Amino acid sequence: MQILLTIVAVVFILGLLSTYWPIAFILVGAYGLYRLLRILLKNRYFNSEEFKKHISEISEVVSEHNEITGYVDEIRSSGKFDLGHSETGAQSHLATTTNASNFGYKRDRNVATFGASNVHNTSLQVVRNASAEPIKYLVKYFNVDTSEENLAEIEKLGESISRLENAVSNLKTREQSITIEISPPKFILKHYLKEFQEKVGLSILEVSIPYPSYKFEYVSAGGNSSQVTEVKLNTPTLDALIEYLAEKIKFKKSAAGQRALMTASFREKIKNRDSYTCQICSVSIQDEEHLLLEVDHIKPVSKGGLSIEENLQTLCWKCNRTKSNKE
Repeated sequence: MQILLTIVAVVFILGLLSTYWPIAFILVGAYGLYRLLRILLKNRYFNSEEFKKHISEISEVVSEHNEITGYVDEIRSSGKFDLGHSETGAQSHLATTTNASNFGYKRDRNVATFGASNVHNTSLQVVRNASAEPIKYLVKYFNVDTSEENLAEIEKLGESISRLENAVSNLKTREQSITIEISPPKFILKHYLKEFQEKVGLSILEVSIPYPSYKFEYVSAGGNSSQVTEVKLNTPTLDALIEYLAEKIKFKKSAAGQRALMTASFREKIKNRDSYTCQICSVSIQDEEHLLLEVDHIKPVSKGGLSIEENLQTLCWKCNRTKSNKE
C-alpha cells in the first residue's frame, strides 16, 4: 500500500512539472540568483574596511572572551559532577532476560534501565512521591550521606555548577555585546552567523553544563506502562539539598561552629559586601561591564577553611584562576 501511494505521488508531481515547467524553471532560476547575490553581498561586507576596523577595535574583548571559553573547559575538567548512587540493578549484568509471551503478544514497549547508578528502579508510588518531595527521596534512595563531610562535598559541587553557569552566561552576554558593537547586516546574522563569528575571531564553545541527573523509574511487569521522575541538580536544586542536609545534621550545633551554607544567595551576599570588586586586582563591574566575578575561600576548604564570611572574598575569574593554580 505504501509503495502504491509513493508511485501515485511521484506520477502526480511529474504531471504538474510537465504542465507548469516554465513557472518552475523561473522560480528555480530566481532562487539561484538570490543565493548568488547574497553570497556576493556577504563577501563584500567581510572584505570591507568598516568590518576590518571593527575587528581591530574589539580585538581585546574577543581575546578575553576566548580566554573565558578556555576557562569553562578547565572548570568542566576539574570539577566533580556526581553525588550519590542507587544500588538497584547493580547485579543485573549477571542475568539474561527474554520475552516469553505467548500468542505473539507484543510486550516490553517500556524497558527498565538496570545497572545505572543514577537510576533507581522502584514502585509507581515512590516515583510519584519523589515528584512531590524530590530532595527527601534523592537523599533516601541514592544513599546521600547526611554528614558534615558530605555536605562540604555537595557545596563544592554547587560551587562548580555555579561557576559554570555564571561563566556560560557571561560568554553569551559577551557574544551579544560583540555582535551589537559590530552591528552586521541582518542577513549576515541570519545566514552566515558561524562564518561571522569565525571572521571576528570568536571561539564559540557549545557548552552543556553537566548537571548531575538522578531518576526514579517505574516500569510495569509487562512493560506496557512506565513513569519517571527526574531530579536535575542545577543551582536551585543544589541549594535546596544543601539546606535540607544542614537541617538534618544540625550543622550549627556541630564542632565546626557557626558555618554559613554556600548557596547562591550567600555567594551573592559576599559579592555585594565586596561591592562587586575583585579583592586582589581591584577591578569592578563599574570598570568592566561584563566582568566575571566568583567567590573564593581565602583558606581553602581542603586545608580546613570554612565557608564563613571572614574566609570568603570576591575575585575576578583571572585572579581566582591564578590563585587556584598556585594552591
